[in-house]
Amino acid sequence: MVEDEKLPFTTHLEELRKRLIICFIAIGVCFVICYVFSKELFELLMLPLLAAMPPEEKLIYTGLPEAFFTYLKVAFLAGVLLSVPVIMYQLWMFIAPGLYDKEKRWVFPIVFLSSVFFLGGALFGYFVVFPFGFKFFMGFASDFVKPLPSMKEYLGFSAKLLFAFGVVFELPLFVTFLAKLGIVNVKFLRAQRKYAILLFFVFASILTPPDVITQIMMAGPLILLYEVSILGAKVFGKKEAKTDIKETQESAG
Repeated sequence: MVEDEKLPFTTHLEELRKRLIICFIAIGVCFVICYVFSKELFELLMLPLLAAMPPEEKLIYTGLPEAFFTYLKVAFLAGVLLSVPVIMYQLWMFIAPGLYDKEKRWVFPIVFLSSVFFLGGALFGYFVVFPFGFKFFMGFASDFVKPLPSMKEYLGFSAKLLFAFGVVFELPLFVTFLAKLGIVNVKFLRAQRKYAILLFFVFASILTPPDVITQIMMAGPLILLYEVSILGAKVFGKKEAKTDIKETQESAG
């Protein structure tokens, strides 16, 4: 029996409030720490773009407070990334009371793996997608056209991609967890493969810039991650042997 199925709705709201407060505190503490190094963090974030730009070119800022607010946003985004383990833990601890005891044993491995997958996706975007994407965009420069990317534009663009890749890399873990709960199975995932691939390209076209290269570099890993999800569902999914035997006996009877 699920332990908290008789708890009132207000209790769930209070639990959610508690978890959110802890997440906000964690983000706030990490934000303060990251703000001390905000300039260095932004310089680190700029490296892929600077490598694709002509020598001695730099980013600009067009408004007086733009640099200040950019560093604030960098510190906040870095604080969120640094708080991912805490956020994931609080999320799963909020869900845990609604799970069976045997399912709760998966909470800590899932928290660890979800943090690793999210950060891994962000690193994939930074080290793999950024160099190719920025080189493609810088290729439009000519003797008459000069790129002058601003700090604000670059931060918004790069942050969107980093978080997008972080989220999409959670796909295998999410699908495996659903399979473990018996919500999906390998047969269902294989049957929906062609629709999933179509959705991946639609999803990539929404989250990435309107160029084919960047879209493929997001949709491609998503397709691969979907296949990993099928493998995870096959290994860790709920076994259906007993159910199949029971259905066979009922049909025979």
